[in-house]
Amino acid sequence: MGCIKRSTEREREGEREREHRVRMEENGFAENDTERRGVSELPRPQNVQKIKHTQIFINNEWLTSCSGRKFPTLNPATGDKICDVEEADEEDVDKAVTAARRAVQRGSPWRKMDASSRGGLLHRLADLMERDRTLLATLETLDTGKPFLQSFFIDLDGCIKTLRYYAGWTDKIHGQSLPVDDTFMCLTRHEPVGVCGAIIPWNFPLLMFTWKIAPALSCGNTVVIKPAEQTPLSALHAGSLIKEAGFPPGVVNILPGFGPKAGAAIARHMDVDKVAFTGSTEVGQLIKEAAAKSNLKRVTLELGGKNPCIVFDDCDLQTAVEEIQKGSFYNQGQCCTAASRVFVQESIYEEFVQRSKENAKKIVVGDPLDPRTSHGPQIDQQQFDKIMELIESGKKEGATLECGGAAVEEKNLCIQPTIFSGVKDQMRIAKEEIFGPVQCIFSFKSQQEAIERANSSQYGLVSAVFTSSMNRALSVSSALDTGTVWINCYNALHAQTPFGGFKMSGNGRELGEYALAEYTEVKAVTIKLSETV
Repeated sequence: MGCIKRSTEREREGEREREHRVRMEENGFAENDTERRGVSELPRPQNVQKIKHTQIFINNEWLTSCSGRKFPTLNPATGDKICDVEEADEEDVDKAVTAARRAVQRGSPWRKMDASSRGGLLHRLADLMERDRTLLATLETLDTGKPFLQSFFIDLDGCIKTLRYYAGWTDKIHGQSLPVDDTFMCLTRHEPVGVCGAIIPWNFPLLMFTWKIAPALSCGNTVVIKPAEQTPLSALHAGSLIKEAGFPPGVVNILPGFGPKAGAAIARHMDVDKVAFTGSTEVGQLIKEAAAKSNLKRVTLELGGKNPCIVFDDCDLQTAVEEIQKGSFYNQGQCCTAASRVFVQESIYEEFVQRSKENAKKIVVGDPLDPRTSHGPQIDQQQFDKIMELIESGKKEGATLECGGAAVEEKNLCIQPTIFSGVKDQMRIAKEEIFGPVQCIFSFKSQQEAIERANSSQYGLVSAVFTSSMNRALSVSSALDTGTVWINCYNALHAQTPFGGFKMSGNGRELGEYALAEYTEVKAVTIKLSETV
């Protein structure tokens, strides 16, 4: 009876978690209804007395930096130092690349491993992330300031699903037999690129970590990855899980450090075969330049966005308001996919603005470790100051401040969710990537006008269309110059779906089958046959 009781309790707990997940996703973490959320039953952050992994991870070993330097990582919600982390520089990058090259060379345990066994290791890593989910979510929240429930439900879900998706691809990456004539046989092989460098941002540290390593490892590559200096802790803990999962030494190497030193060293290293970067367009340009001047290594870039949403008067208005605010304010607006430019048809413009103001008031700003919080601090003082300066520019240039627009004085680095109406295309807030909780609302008359204004940007990452007409949805989505178009939804990302941008939002694709092409070399093999008798 005891076993039956425990099983029933586990089933009930699983059901409660599924219910809470649906609630969180449906409400975008913006509903201050504690009874509906069942706060007392939600997962709680883990009490972290001491951070265990703060060193450089090379060849499955924890090392001090060659220079002996360390740097602090801070809690944005309090300003307090969490711990000191070893600082990698060029010499450490050399050591990591050497280990990665050794691990990927022909005859190594990694290269000789059966493809399905690589998949087994990725599944094992996903299992370990599931086991340590609460700890990883706590580290993510301490380091980034994002609400714990977002870390636990959304980010960790994305990490685990990405690992499992690419685990399934390891033994399905194959070539073709090509028809020529009877005197030749032609076939293709898809082989690993080799050593893959990866440089990831601070807004989704663990999610970007898995987005980079999962397809690379699925294809049989090795990885040297640099987490952002603001948020290294979850990636370093993942290093311990990689070792525990049984990955051979040198397959994944993790180098906490700064972009101008460790990041630049990866980008220009002559023995790195490919580099993947997520971050600003300006840094992406520097990485591409360094790659070209070194060994012409492959480069994939996922960069900035100034993303348009087009709201037509035949849409479900409340759905549009809620979905767009998820896009505008999720992760404190610190997303390359942020819903930055909201174009609303004139006939529903005033009502859209009013409903958006009302919806924004439900957002709970506060301690990110509190399950009632849906909006935490910005990542650091520099980002905070940049956002506030752009908000002031919006006021000065004549946009109407509908709500927010100020710091939350008693909360470190927190900015009120901010809405501007009456925004004009030439304003700074209409052109520059704010990377903060600022929603800019424009009005438009015709469909053609909306398309032209939506496309009048150097960026082309994502866009959204809200309409009840499928014909309009398809015609407008085909006309928008973005890598992703969402119809009547926002931030709908899946491991199976390719992600990347047009124009200055980047090159190449992450996620889905399309990402595999970024991590394999195609080799053509042609065999001369003897004459047939």
